[in-house]
Amino acid sequence: MTSDATAAGAAKPRPKHRFRRGVAILPSLFTTGNLFLGFWAIVKTLDFRFGEAAALIGGAILLDMLDGRIARLTGTASEFGGELDSLADVISFGVAPAILAYRWAFDGLPRLGWLVAFLFVACGALRLARFNVQRHAVDTRYFVGLPIPAAAGQVAALASFASDQITDRTHSFLLLSLTTVLALLMVSTVRYRSFKSLDLRQRRSYVNVLGVVALFLFVAVQPEISLLAAASLYTLSGPIGEAAGFLLRRRGDPPPPAVAAGPAH
Repeated sequence: MTSDATAAGAAKPRPKHRFRRGVAILPSLFTTGNLFLGFWAIVKTLDFRFGEAAALIGGAILLDMLDGRIARLTGTASEFGGELDSLADVISFGVAPAILAYRWAFDGLPRLGWLVAFLFVACGALRLARFNVQRHAVDTRYFVGLPIPAAAGQVAALASFASDQITDRTHSFLLLSLTTVLALLMVSTVRYRSFKSLDLRQRRSYVNVLGVVALFLFVAVQPEISLLAAASLYTLSGPIGEAAGFLLRRRGDPPPPAVAAGPAH
């Protein structure tokens, strides 16, 4: 009788253990969904359905934002999840937007176009490698360099705003230059706000909540314009912040010490 009761008591923790294992796999499912949408965006791009490809990259960005937060909320963050996330990001935010930019805007500049598209992928991969190495050694309030999902979002927002294939060479060169700038920003040391420290439980955070609600309403009314504006503002925020910081440091520097004039020779 006692042995049966003991065995029954020992068997009780099993459902909790299984629930824990089920929660642990949840972030990886979101990451796999991110990878799936990135691959699907490549397929849509090859079919010349650029607006749909841009929307799929946007969906992958949303899943990428959720998987890390879910891992932290559930306490299931792991090295495996971090590596899987980086590999998925290379496809969804490196290869997919590069192919989208090439097929959508660089078709009239084939040789130069694929070189710039490869530069975007290479800089994105370097950006992810640097992030993985410096993950625990930098200020978590900021990203060093433009995050690769933000760079992909900028390309996707442009393709969503003007989904017809670009045939004008002037426009192609402009987008080629922009893609090059995005690639270089990813491997730069320009700091971008990460928003990881945003705590919606604080009293002052209600202003941030209202801002997010206003953004969602704007996206619902004018999705292409609002997403392009949001992506562009974030891309520009880094260089503008660096320029403002440089000017403030210049203004705050003490004047050089006066040098006493020596006797004339």
